[in-house]
Amino acid sequence: MGKLTTLVLDTSTGRPAPGIKISLYRINENGLIPLLTTVTNEVGEPDTPLLENSEFSSGHYQLVFETAPYFRHYNLLLDPIPLFDEIVVRIGISNHEQDFHLPLFVSPFSYSIYRSH
Repeated sequence: MGKLTTLVLDTSTGRPAPGIKISLYRINENGLIPLLTTVTNEVGEPDTPLLENSEFSSGHYQLVFETAPYFRHYNLLLDPIPLFDEIVVRIGISNHEQDFHLPLFVSPFSYSIYRSH
C-alpha cells in the first residue's frame, strides 16, 4: 500500500516551516469531503502520513496549506495583505499503491510543489 506525505520548506529562510496548518479533502461529485487537519512539526512535516494503507485510495484530493499565519508569526510578511494567504493544491491519484510525497517550497511571494518519491 502507498501513502501520501508532504513537507513544507521556507525558501525565504532556507529552513523547514513549522506550524503550517494543512487540511486535506477528498473531492467527489458532491464537493469536498474533509479528511484531516494537521500541522507541520519542527522539520516541516506532519508527524504522520496524510493518508496511508486503507485510507489511501485512487481519486482526487485537495490540500490547503495555511501559510500567512506562519509568515506573520516569524515576521516575514512584507505586505499587510499576503499575496498567498492559503495555497490550494488539487491532485489526482491514479495508483494508490505508490507513495506520493509532495514537498512544498514557499516564501511570502512564491511557491512550488512537485511529486517526489
